[in-house]
Amino acid sequence: MLEIDRVSKRFGAKTALDAVSFTVAPGELFGFVGGNGAGKTTAMRIALGVLAADSGVVRFAGAPINHETRARIGYMPEERGLYPKMKVIDQLVYFAELHGLSTNDAHRAAELWIARLGLGPKRKEHVQALSLGNQQRVQLAAALVHDPAVLVLDEPFSGLDPIAVDVMSKVLREKAAAGVPVVFSSHQLDLVERLCDRVGIIRGGRMVAAGTVEELTRDAGRRLVVTAPNASPGWATAVTGAKALEARGATTVLELAPSADDQAVLAAALATGPVTEFSYRRQTLAELFRDAVGGPR
Repeated sequence: MLEIDRVSKRFGAKTALDAVSFTVAPGELFGFVGGNGAGKTTAMRIALGVLAADSGVVRFAGAPINHETRARIGYMPEERGLYPKMKVIDQLVYFAELHGLSTNDAHRAAELWIARLGLGPKRKEHVQALSLGNQQRVQLAAALVHDPAVLVLDEPFSGLDPIAVDVMSKVLREKAAAGVPVVFSSHQLDLVERLCDRVGIIRGGRMVAAGTVEELTRDAGRRLVVTAPNASPGWATAVTGAKALEARGATTVLELAPSADDQAVLAAALATGPVTEFSYRRQTLAELFRDAVGGPR
């Protein structure tokens, strides 16, 4: 298990992290989301040991992170950490050897991930000659080439086309299925919702929510979708506890307070004429994110 335990970090007068805590279990995909400057990258750099925390501790397998532990982490930075004038194959072999693999094992591992990530035709090209998407594939291969015990990935899907997204998603699922704790940040919330077992939302250096998407949305405001073709705009305003979130033609999305009566909403809709849709909709991760990041602290 990877544990981030009450980690804090300041840069001058700015508090980047304020007692941030979360865990990533073996075999778990954990999505770490937040706005720009929320503290995601700082937390990941501290988890890797690139930055030192002012307080708190990062543990892996119950022990604080040290040099030996860091060698077992696969890290993918948001800003690419590749040598632009080095060939793809040479670069991956070099990174594998830095993590302790023999030259023969490093070559085998590099060729494995080059093939796995569809980089075969690019294996002898310099990184600077590759597209941004292929550079991102090389960066992922560099994080995986030493068969890491834990994966920490900062915006791994940035710049990838849909096919590459599918390849990377499959790789992350496979690593998790093999028991590796995987934590990654992303602004692509649909991917996070689809891939992750649990999600943590950070805002202003503080964790404001953590859990499965189902857990996080279970107690959120109820969303009701009502389609009433003959209804006038604002028809639901008279229903106590009902708030119109959006209206698209004849369809209105309402948020109901816990005390609101959905039958009163139905009665109000039927009073305008026929009702062709009346259904609950689970709040999406994107909606939850907007509420958590934009709402009161």
